[in-house]
This record gives sequence, structure tokens and C-alpha cells, in this order.
Amino acid sequence: MPRQRTREVVDFFATKTRARLGILMNKKLIFGIVLGIVLIYFSVRGINFHETIAHLKKIHLGYAALSLFFVVLMQALRSYRWGIILQPLEKISQFTLFAVTSVGFLAIAAIPARIGELARPYLIAKKSSITMSSALGTVIVERVLDSLAVLTITIAVLILQDLPSWMIKSGILFFMVTMLMITCIIGLVWRRETAVKIIDRILRLLPGKLSQKVNNVIHHFIDGFQVITDVKRLLYLLFLSAVVWLVDVAAIYTLLLAFGFGLPVLAAFVVMVILIAGIAIPTAPGFIGNWHYACILGLSLFGIAKPEGFSFALVYHFLSMIVLIVLGVIFLPFNKLSISDMTKQMGQGQGEKPDPLKGARG
Repeated sequence: MPRQRTREVVDFFATKTRARLGILMNKKLIFGIVLGIVLIYFSVRGINFHETIAHLKKIHLGYAALSLFFVVLMQALRSYRWGIILQPLEKISQFTLFAVTSVGFLAIAAIPARIGELARPYLIAKKSSITMSSALGTVIVERVLDSLAVLTITIAVLILQDLPSWMIKSGILFFMVTMLMITCIIGLVWRRETAVKIIDRILRLLPGKLSQKVNNVIHHFIDGFQVITDVKRLLYLLFLSAVVWLVDVAAIYTLLLAFGFGLPVLAAFVVMVILIAGIAIPTAPGFIGNWHYACILGLSLFGIAKPEGFSFALVYHFLSMIVLIVLGVIFLPFNKLSISDMTKQMGQGQGEKPDPLKGARG
């Protein structure tokens, strides 16, 4: 009876968690769609579409193709870097990494409320001995590496270019959030025993079996941070992160050349920083609205008129999304994705890999 009662309590909490996730997802979806519509309105307000079409017709296809190549290269580099982060847990083939990354980034763009961020940990857990919670920890490390690379670029841009006060304030906030994330990760890895003791005290408030489940998830999650203990590997990852975002700058700059804007390379850096900030806001699927507004805003700092900026935003968004869609659709049949199963695992906190022999052992 006590065991059955504990199971009922665990199921109750899991059901409640999934219900709350569903409500949160719906609220974010509604908010995202409304915000996307607002940003689309501000993006197209006052635009002469005849001018926009005229600029689209003048695009240099050679430079546009080169920009497309850089977008694909960035995807490949991301998958390779993730493999380096995962290596302390298990070595995964580059093909599997690229396939999972392609489907994962398609999910991020297509699934609202950022639930798509769980796709890669979910898929890699299905194809390896790595648990979903550990894989999620590696994604957090990846985000921190991206933040450090973008932060460095942002500081350089702030030094070299006069920017609006709102962008300076955003840069300071971004710096504070990044430092907080780094501090938390270092604390969890280097002071693991102390951190676990504190977490254990908090978990004692939960029912025994639920407490054990959450505890297992947290331990696996921290395992995903282990790569930072290898200084040589960490330095290599920092280098790769810089390369990833420099390739993104190259994609933007070659597309600026395709439109014949005649802007300096610095403009590509500025557009990239503002675009990263823009798409971090949860909006409609596909980053529709925030992507376009961010591009227009970034280019306006260099005197590019709204119709030209909107033309650039349309093409850059199209190239980026077509890469995500084509690669994602190609690998999707080999990487079955279930949103309900993802949210179920997140709600239940499944940190351990299932043991197929457990039932046979009786």
C-alpha cells in the first residue's frame, strides 16, 4: 500500500507538471503570435512594396549562393561542436550529430514556446546511452559558449560603432546573464558535492520516490557539464564557437554584397548581434516578425532605407529557413520526433535510460 500511494503521488505530480507545461506552451504561443503580428506590422508599415520588389530583382545570385553556403556550413559546424561537448559522455558519429542537429533546429523554428529546444537532447538520448537530462546539460554548455562568443563580438561592436543606448543596456544585461550562467555551471561542476547537498535538502520536501527521480535527473544534468573540466577541450570549443559566429557574419556580409549596399564588415556584425537578440524573444513559428524587424533595425543604423532593409530581411530569412526545412525534412524520417513524448519525459523527469532487461529479470 505505501508503494502504491507513493506511485500515485508521483503520477499526480507528473500529470500536474505536464498540464502546467501545456498551459504555459499555449500562453507563449498566443503571446508569440500576437507579438509576431505586431512586429510584422512595424516591419512593413510605410513600405513601398514596388521598391522592395525592385530591390529583390537586382540581387546578385552569386553572392546569394555564397551566403547560402555559409548558412549550411554554420549548421555543420554546430553539429561538430556539439559532438565535442558530448565526447566525455559518449562519442557520436558525425552523421548522427548532423542529422539530429538538423531535425533539432527545424523543431526550434517550427515548434512554438521554445519547446523545440528539447528536440536534440530527446533525439540523441534515443540514439545513444546518453540520458536526455545529460544531453540537455550539454545544450546548456553550448548556449553558454555561444553567449561568450557573441558577448565578445558585442563588446567589440560597442567599441567600434556608436550605437543606441537601448543596445548598450541590452549588452550589459546580456553580460550579467551570461556571467550568472557561467557561475552556476562552474559551481555545479567544481563544487558538485556541496551543490548536491543543498539540492538534496530542498528535495526532501518532496515524496520519497519523486525526490529520487528528480535527484537522478539533476545528477545526469550536471554530467552534461563535464566538458568544462578539460581545459584543452574547452579552449578548442571556445575557438569553434568563435568560428561558428564568424561564419554567420560571413553569411550576412555576402548577402549585403548581393544587395550592393556597399557597407563595411562591421555592419554584418551589428546586424548579427541585433538579430540574435531579436530571435531570442519567443514569437510565431519560424521567427516571423522578429527576424525581419531586427534586420531592418540593424541596417537602419547604417543608413539603409526600410524597403531595402525589408528586402534583405526577406531573403536572409528565406535562405536560413530553407536550409532548416530541407535538412530537417531529409533527416526527419530517421529521427522520429514526438512532442507529447518530449514533454512527457520532461514532466516526469526521466533521467535514467530504460533497462530493457528489467522486465525479464522479474
